[in-house]
Amino acid sequence: MTTYAHKAGTTLAISDAEKLAMLRNALAQIDRPLKKVLIIPPDFTRLNSNAGPLTNMLYKLLSPTAQVDIIPALGTHFAMTEHEIKTMFGADIPLDRFIVHDWRNDVVTLGEVPGSLIKEWSEGKLDYSVQVQCNKILFQGYDLILSVGQIVPHEVVGMANYTKNIMVGVGGSDMINKSHFIGASCNMEKIMGVNDTPVRKLFNYGCKTFLGDLPILYVLTVMAKNQETKRMDMRGLFIGDDDETFAMGVKLSQQVNLDLMDEPVKKAVVYLDPEEFKSTWLGNKAIYRTRMMIADDGDLIILAPALKQFGEDPQNDRVIRKYGYHGTPATLKAVAENEDLRQNLGAAAHLIHGSSEGRFRITYCPGPNMPKEDLVAAGFDVADLDTMMQRYDPNTLKDGFNTLPNGEKIFYISNPALGLWALREKFQA
Repeated sequence: MTTYAHKAGTTLAISDAEKLAMLRNALAQIDRPLKKVLIIPPDFTRLNSNAGPLTNMLYKLLSPTAQVDIIPALGTHFAMTEHEIKTMFGADIPLDRFIVHDWRNDVVTLGEVPGSLIKEWSEGKLDYSVQVQCNKILFQGYDLILSVGQIVPHEVVGMANYTKNIMVGVGGSDMINKSHFIGASCNMEKIMGVNDTPVRKLFNYGCKTFLGDLPILYVLTVMAKNQETKRMDMRGLFIGDDDETFAMGVKLSQQVNLDLMDEPVKKAVVYLDPEEFKSTWLGNKAIYRTRMMIADDGDLIILAPALKQFGEDPQNDRVIRKYGYHGTPATLKAVAENEDLRQNLGAAAHLIHGSSEGRFRITYCPGPNMPKEDLVAAGFDVADLDTMMQRYDPNTLKDGFNTLPNGEKIFYISNPALGLWALREKFQA
């Protein structure tokens, strides 16, 4: 277990030439022929991870002498479109190299994490066993499996990527559903931005116990938005196959992806980029990532021009529409009383994550593809998008605090997937 290469700094902007050199150096350290390689990058919902260009570089380094397959880590998301593939990974990788992960049908069960460990990790809150499942393609004789992705605060596991990319990204329904419910049951506000969490223990255990013989190498990025150029800069690149490589990346992400407030924010406005956010399943990052900074009786306004659905998966979409975002007590009661929700614990966790528990108001401002009455039925307030876009114009607002011409003070976030915003005393506690 080792770190093959790393470069990191809170003010760095790692160049493409440096990225390529690091990838080439890491591959050169592998002392076996690489005739068949699998790359597992994130999907289009992680466009800002820079995993697309890294995957392109890896493909070009390896494809002259190896069969290179690419399976985006969809988890429960819809398959990537041709436009999304070409936009993220470049138009020069043949489309037939891309494989679609089907989390319900294309997985094999490798073993089971006992309920006694889940009980220990969740401090007695849950005690069910969890099946470790992965896409069957991982076991088709690859000489190297490259898991590529971004380290960033995450509402379920604490810090995204590393073993999550395997256990969830190309995982199966039992692991996905139950891991998400563990995260929700263990209080997401104690988990976000932290490495050592119950869900991280589960993912690490699953990979080390049941996939330890697979030649998995992790390529992990830490990204931060450059407020001057408005582009994403790579602050860190970490290549390795061990916990320490990930831990180094976590420390850097905690430095560059956390925005800690000294006082609660009374009004936050979050913009959901139309290319990236089309569902509340993803768009609710506006809620997950800001909830720890919003004042009691405060307001969260979500500008969502491309919103068109609730779930990224048709079944999850139906469940969300049926039960809505009505808080933890209502969701737990529904889980106890309804088999369809018990069979979709990931959706149940999402319903808990997407509620303010009545502590602050959440107002969605949808575009023409999402009926306002559907959002109201799901538990949100709604407002007219055009009116709110004129009042809170993303083209003129800067990330952070803004004072509008009418004197109104707001906190603006141009992309909620890029970090975590929290009250300093809450996060440190």
